[in-house]
Amino acid sequence: MSFKDTIAVRQGEELNLEKLEAYIKKEMNVPDAPIEVEQFPAGASNLTYQLKIGDWEAVLRRPPLGPVAPKAHDMGREFMILQEIHPLFPVAPEAYLFSSDESIVGSPFFVMERRKGIVIDQNFPKEIDVTEDIRRKLSETMVDTLADLHQIDYTKTRLTEISKPDGFLERQVQGWISRYYRSKTDEIEGLEQLTNWLANSIPASPSPTIIHYDFKLNNAMFSAEDVTKIVGLFDWEMTTVGDPLADLGVALSYWVQADDPDLLKYGFGKPPVTTEPGFFTRRQFIERYASRTGRDVSDIHFYLTFAYFKLAVIVQQIYYRYKKGQTSDQRFSRFNERVASLIQHGLFVSTERL
Repeated sequence: MSFKDTIAVRQGEELNLEKLEAYIKKEMNVPDAPIEVEQFPAGASNLTYQLKIGDWEAVLRRPPLGPVAPKAHDMGREFMILQEIHPLFPVAPEAYLFSSDESIVGSPFFVMERRKGIVIDQNFPKEIDVTEDIRRKLSETMVDTLADLHQIDYTKTRLTEISKPDGFLERQVQGWISRYYRSKTDEIEGLEQLTNWLANSIPASPSPTIIHYDFKLNNAMFSAEDVTKIVGLFDWEMTTVGDPLADLGVALSYWVQADDPDLLKYGFGKPPVTTEPGFFTRRQFIERYASRTGRDVSDIHFYLTFAYFKLAVIVQQIYYRYKKGQTSDQRFSRFNERVASLIQHGLFVSTERL
């Protein structure tokens, strides 16, 4: 089975095909054919395109249009991360080329391997006969992939050059609070209470590992022949060396379950597939991770609360760009409501022992 996962390039997000084709053909051994470009429609941050030249295919990744937050959307950094991780963790795609020459597509960008499969978010493809057993095995695959990533010896990679594991969690909490206030637009009830709790409740971290830090179902790709087999993991922009439980917290914040409040289930439209029968609950996700890694997860409520706040900040930064006219994408017009929902849910989770 094959599934089309691209669309025509959105208006205003076109690439300079003449310059891009010349650059690719100069740097890589590709067929003598014209370049064809389509766009991957998912995502609200970086822009990602499919490149085709004859039978050669690849993916181009560049920052969003307009001004971006300091140190965000660093294409050179993400390129280096993929170079280091791909040989040790094959579900990460191979990185081919990086260019800082903004005259080619209007920003720095990199080109990486094109993986084929299906991405699962709010629906399964109608061609897939989904059972509760398949959903359970998909859950296991997600947990095990995260656990395997956390087993890599980061000291054998160049991630040591861009990471500072000591004091990671403290810097993260203070840094994300600062990011929120730099992109603040609306007054949101409970924000100060939540940020104060986070700053005063930081637990001691376990030994550091490589963390993806945006680990979620729709950043993974699965085989069309066996939907429980992962064939790709993408969006390594936030990857660093730090507290593995912070990575687990992020994964859990995206893992919506059937009995969650409506504000969480419907905050981004239709609920994700993880609300369907057979998928792990967050508790089951935590228990399998603890079993696979042997890590103490007794403070996981802090990490999940922080993850909801981080997600609120990311959504707020996108809404800030929309509010300031830096993007006209109407998908972002009500992101302020989603920010408020995430703040409220973060406050709720901060009082719960999971």
